[in-house]
Amino acid sequence: MDKLLLSFFYLVLVLLSTHVEKSTSYSIYTGGINVDRYMISVCKKTPYPDICASLAPPTTSSPLSTLDETPLRFRNLALQATLTRAEQARRFISAMKVSPLSNPAARAAWTDCKELMDDSVSQLSRALSSMKLEDTQTWLSAAVANHETCRTGFVELNSTSFLSSLPFMATGSNFTKFLSNSLAINNIAGAPVSRPTTRKLLSDGFPEWVSPTERKLLQSGAVLPKADLVVAKDGSGDYKTIAEALAAAAKTRSGKTAKRFVIYVKSGVYEENVEITKSMKNLMFRGDGIGSTIVTGSRNVKDGSTTFRSATVAVSGEGFIARDMTFENTAGSAKGQAVALRCGADLSIFYRCSFKGYQDTLYVYSQRQFYRDCDIYGTVDFIFGDAAAVIQNSNIYVRKPAGKTNTVTAQGRSDPNENTGITVHNSRVTAGSDLKPVLGSVKTYLGRPWRPYARTVFMKCTLDGLIDPAGWLEWSSKDDLKTLYYGEYLNSGAGAATGNRVNWPGFHVMSTAVATKFTVENFLSGSSWIRSSGADVPFTSGL
Repeated sequence: MDKLLLSFFYLVLVLLSTHVEKSTSYSIYTGGINVDRYMISVCKKTPYPDICASLAPPTTSSPLSTLDETPLRFRNLALQATLTRAEQARRFISAMKVSPLSNPAARAAWTDCKELMDDSVSQLSRALSSMKLEDTQTWLSAAVANHETCRTGFVELNSTSFLSSLPFMATGSNFTKFLSNSLAINNIAGAPVSRPTTRKLLSDGFPEWVSPTERKLLQSGAVLPKADLVVAKDGSGDYKTIAEALAAAAKTRSGKTAKRFVIYVKSGVYEENVEITKSMKNLMFRGDGIGSTIVTGSRNVKDGSTTFRSATVAVSGEGFIARDMTFENTAGSAKGQAVALRCGADLSIFYRCSFKGYQDTLYVYSQRQFYRDCDIYGTVDFIFGDAAAVIQNSNIYVRKPAGKTNTVTAQGRSDPNENTGITVHNSRVTAGSDLKPVLGSVKTYLGRPWRPYARTVFMKCTLDGLIDPAGWLEWSSKDDLKTLYYGEYLNSGAGAATGNRVNWPGFHVMSTAVATKFTVENFLSGSSWIRSSGADVPFTSGL
């Protein structure tokens, strides 16, 4: 920024800071801190400095209690301004009328968008009430994922003309700019209160957010507590379908969501689409094992669903745990996007589960997620989304695609300040039984960048010979190859050699120090929340 522009910036801030509005309660303590200078310093680091400058608060005679509150107060101004625009977007789309008869595709995408805008308001409200950097960046990143998904729904159902009637969805809209700036400002303001960089690692490998009580729920061979409800297709339980059990749980737990609620789903094939809403917190599904308890569906984009809504099982309730189950989408490779499981549940755990599909099998949609001892099957982009997800000690089976190319991952990070990415650790990538006979005619890559700042790493994995020597595949933009982050660390197997990997600026053969940043401990702060969840899942917190 040149001196002339900086001077103009400073003048704008000074003028704005002298404007007093009785309706606001914000104040800035200036003792020892030049607030205008502080704001200029922060705004220079945001993607949209002019938008940031408009956040200058009025001054009042009520000082803050400490100097450290100045950054947090300015952060709150940014979050409040973004929340206001999210609320406006929610009201706007809720007031629209879209006929399911005259435009069913637009109606499907619009329905998703209403839910997503509602969730964004919720995420921003949570962020505004928290001072913990890790939490607030997670929730702001979820709002970014919601914004992108709303737009994507209209695009994939060929209803892009409808987007012109949604001003908040336009590229470069004020809402988009405020949201991006909020991520940057929160990152700056939250730095002094971020979590310690050194922690004692747990010997049993659980992230911290799983409590000792809940770890017992996930231990192999552990005596599990009595289920609160039992689902059995043969009629031997409380309900015959998972949907019925969820409806009953919602009534039983009204206003009492702190305690873990366990639904035992007995062996059987359950042909239903299941949704665990964000109000259903601390819920646990436990089955009779992979291949025994199976939840299956076949929704897909070709038949009129959005990718978001195609999920056989969709989870939004915070603290969700599943163990010993299979989640499946049977639409087939020719049907395109067809999700088996979509998870947007913060602090969620999947232990000894299987996810079976073809394109877009496992949608790690948003927030913090941990997968351990799982089996994941698919063809194109079959582990995808914009969560902070760690997949550990799992088997990744690549299946025969409809075309000639497979991509294991497609990470969706669209803003450089999002704390999201996919870590695959101590796992194996190998060919499924249907791919083995045609291996020579199909190319398989570790991933491709769904969004400009895609971030995916494979660490200490066994990569079989099906992985193409280049390792990674382009998507649509050469610019993304500079802004993405793809990393590999100490992988083994016939497909692990990095000598002929892509030479993109964003590809890295990682050092130990860098790889450590993507572990359960550091990337998910997992040693905190896995431990406190009470789900006894083994995990490795470090490398």
